[in-house]
Amino acid sequence: MLSPEARSLAARCEPRVNELARRMARESFEQAPGYAELPDEMKDLEVAATVRHGVRLFLRRVTDQPGGHRFFRERAAQRAEEGMPLHLLLRTHALGLYVLWQALREETRPGEEAALAEVVDVLLQSHPGVIGAVTETYLDERSALEAERQSGHGSLVRALLDGMVPPGHALWDQLGLVGPTLVLAVGFDEVPADSTVAVRRRLRRVQTTLDHAFEGDMFALLEADGGRVVVPGGRRPPEDLPGRLSKAANLPARVAVVDAAAPEAVTDAARTALEIVRITRACGIPPGLHRMDDVLLEYHLSRRNESSHRIAALLDPVADRPELIETLRTHLARQQERRATAAALGLHPNTVDNRLAKIVERTGIDLATPRGTALAIAALLLRDAENAPSADGPPVRP
Repeated sequence: MLSPEARSLAARCEPRVNELARRMARESFEQAPGYAELPDEMKDLEVAATVRHGVRLFLRRVTDQPGGHRFFRERAAQRAEEGMPLHLLLRTHALGLYVLWQALREETRPGEEAALAEVVDVLLQSHPGVIGAVTETYLDERSALEAERQSGHGSLVRALLDGMVPPGHALWDQLGLVGPTLVLAVGFDEVPADSTVAVRRRLRRVQTTLDHAFEGDMFALLEADGGRVVVPGGRRPPEDLPGRLSKAANLPARVAVVDAAAPEAVTDAARTALEIVRITRACGIPPGLHRMDDVLLEYHLSRRNESSHRIAALLDPVADRPELIETLRTHLARQQERRATAAALGLHPNTVDNRLAKIVERTGIDLATPRGTALAIAALLLRDAENAPSADGPPVRP
């Protein structure tokens, strides 16, 4: 409970509320960088009204009349929507605190020093609550606005990547896509069955990593196992981008890079990038930064035609032995080095030899010849593509 002297001091300030509001809105706050450029109606009406509310709220508290922060929250949300910087908003509250302290000091009579100390104590105690409410509401509103913006951009980018936007559509201008564009496909290996919260946290870290890598100048559509990224202007990705993404997601990351000469080529570039990710994974190529030149032969061998189903069927005799398929995949990825294959699989080299012999025996594919190696690669790629559309069809998720 405050003393009667403290309540009396606060009561003497009430008639000065309008004066203090004008002083803050038109004099004190002008010290804050950027405040002078605000519209006059905002200063004279909205800012002044917020000041009046804040001063009265404090004075009521001194006189044991509780008040809340609802009005401050409403104004903070409005300022966030209008784009006022948070630092400027918080500076006005800090400066307002100082002006109110000056007014209290001016109203203090000789012998009321203890009463002034009581009132200022209440003032300083109440200020963190106001600042906390304002900051929390401002940041929540900015997050909501950013999420809304990203959602709107996401829908536009998804339509673009899925081939739903005809050439010359206004969407190109909305996204700022002019001239060369870079398209990335991101794929994560060994994706666990995480909770929704864990997935969102992981994707937030991935989004932040991409923002830093391209300084925010890109659009990303992310899902639990990867996503697609469009970079206007064709800016090159950093060579260590897969490593950064792996660290952010705590998962091995593959990044396929494809150039689109013009925005109209983005859809096809995205399909190609997704295919490159699929092919590198199917061939057992370690995660990293992948380009078409890295998988030229594999990409060609994975294209479907009238012979595709027959090539894929070459591995039917070992389809019931997944360990043989995995050994074959790893052996081809390790340039058919038996010791490297054994090390990758955690097996004895003799076990690798036995498995390869079973593959040759069952399929008739001679892995010792260039033709047999090419057939094995093509069969693996085509089998893996059976349940996923090709680059000539709808997009494949990485």
